[in-house]
Amino acid sequence: MSRPLKLDPDRLLPAEERTRSIARELYREVAGLPIVSPHGHTDPTWFSTNENWSNAAELLLAPDHYLYRMLYSQGIALADLGVPDKNGVPAHDPRKAWRILAENIHLFRGTPSSMWLSHVFGEVFGFDVALDASTADLYYDRINEQLASDAFKPRALFERFNIDFLATTEGPQDDLSPHHAIQASGWNGRVVTTYRPDAVIDVEHEQFGDAMRVFAEKTGEDVYSWDGYLAAHRKRRAEFRAAGATATDHGHVTARTANLTHDEAERLFRTILSDRWTPQDAELFRAQMLTEMAAMSVEDGMVMQIHPGSFRNHNGGLFASHGRDKGADIPLRTDYVAALKPLLDRFGTSTELSVILFTLDESSYSRELAPLAGHYPCLKLGPSWWFHDSPEGMRRFREMTTETAGFYNTVGFNDDTRAFLSIPARHDVARRIDCGFLARLVAEGRMLDWEAAELAYDLTNGLVRKAYKLDQPAPAPAPVAAAA
Repeated sequence: MSRPLKLDPDRLLPAEERTRSIARELYREVAGLPIVSPHGHTDPTWFSTNENWSNAAELLLAPDHYLYRMLYSQGIALADLGVPDKNGVPAHDPRKAWRILAENIHLFRGTPSSMWLSHVFGEVFGFDVALDASTADLYYDRINEQLASDAFKPRALFERFNIDFLATTEGPQDDLSPHHAIQASGWNGRVVTTYRPDAVIDVEHEQFGDAMRVFAEKTGEDVYSWDGYLAAHRKRRAEFRAAGATATDHGHVTARTANLTHDEAERLFRTILSDRWTPQDAELFRAQMLTEMAAMSVEDGMVMQIHPGSFRNHNGGLFASHGRDKGADIPLRTDYVAALKPLLDRFGTSTELSVILFTLDESSYSRELAPLAGHYPCLKLGPSWWFHDSPEGMRRFREMTTETAGFYNTVGFNDDTRAFLSIPARHDVARRIDCGFLARLVAEGRMLDWEAAELAYDLTNGLVRKAYKLDQPAPAPAPVAAAA
């Protein structure tokens, strides 16, 4: 017998009735606000070509490391789930992959993935029975039928989800033609890129050599000289700006920064390009490049996002067979106070620079991040990220940062996802949690109801629009024929 799928209209709101009533009113005011998604990893070709997705497994399972890492932890091979290896998508049966997910859906009970999936299944596809082994084929066939329709094309869903702004993430070695095509199409959806230069900054990145060659080809600069390398970044950043970018993103292992002289940096760069560099050299170069990127952000106005603290590709065997971003990244202890000081000594009081700090080390919220953001004009705190974009993680974030940094040194919510259909679900969770947190402050007499109402709007739309400069005039579109 099929089990019902039911979404509680008061889900995630406080259990105590008076506080829940306040939260319910706050949520009612922000639930329908447009979605602003300033940092994510969806594929821009979805929106440039506007072609239908082929099947449920390809769209909902294969790109979502939140899902397949849990299944992998239970001994299920990624090949059986349709997750691509380094040579492309392995031979697999997408219906079989979907059945495996359905048979193991109980593994996600109590996790954020369970909430997101329930929202997608109920709100997006209209199911009223739960996914399990007995309904796997029903789900697969009905989802595929809907995915083949015009109403489920990427642009139609973008508009249905009420997305006002969506940022993807590309590197300086990547092709921007999908973004140029979106701009030239006449479609009103705002899908922009984000400049993530890790592959040409991190010599330990497996793509470094190839990415540098493409970097040289795309910019026409001598990227193997220090001055030419910096000029290439400036040129590529300008091309990203023309494609709509308002931000850069930096996924370094640590938050370490450096402030070397020109000659010191030039010597270090020559070492990095040689075969004599050490891990210490690689770390120092990443540190110096964070400061160089900050200097360029002062010049061109791009918001700078720093996402440190992840031991990338911890599973060596999986990295060898499937490459990066396959669910094997693990949080690390992260220092910010000492690590950021060289950058802050140079730019900390600047009102021309905006740096958004993220962390996977929650112990740093109240000890380091909130005090830093509560003092330096250039710093803001990014929301609960990756392993912590859960109800509990969001509550911990507010509890540990508000007393020192307040609300207005934070920047709203980032969904940071490759799973396009989960974007509304993720933003809905954040809105409910923030409304619950504000309702508690009202119920405890620590905030007035009108203050909470203003904050609910700001935490949903106001702060993110300000932080990412979304209401500033956009740069002129790049010519369609411009070099990617």
